[in-house]
Amino acid sequence: MEAMQKGLNAELEVLKKVQKEYQKSVSAHQQLDAQLSENKIVKEELDLLKPCNTVYKMMGPVLVKQDIEDAKMNVDKRIKYITSELERQNKQLADQEEKMQKTKENLNKIQSQMQQVQMKSMQGQA
Repeated sequence: MEAMQKGLNAELEVLKKVQKEYQKSVSAHQQLDAQLSENKIVKEELDLLKPCNTVYKMMGPVLVKQDIEDAKMNVDKRIKYITSELERQNKQLADQEEKMQKTKENLNKIQSQMQQVQMKSMQGQA
């Protein structure tokens, strides 16, 4: 019975750790999603510009003139990078969900085994 309790405690620790990692991943996913939305809006705004318009890029405290095509390419690259990071995060979240599910199943298994042992010991005492 003591060994089962130790196993139960170990599984609970694993579950807590996985849940903490999952929350970090969800937070990172949300941040990436916000960045993607911002960059898509910037892309839409850049697409509205005419060649005669001027675009500035902030570099530290200074605004530096930038070519419109360069700005569009940079935004496209950022969107592509963020999209690939989101895909990676989605896979990581799915893996963590699967790990949490397996840990929960192990916890339920250990709990049911402990209940069976308790029932047997109660029957033996009666």
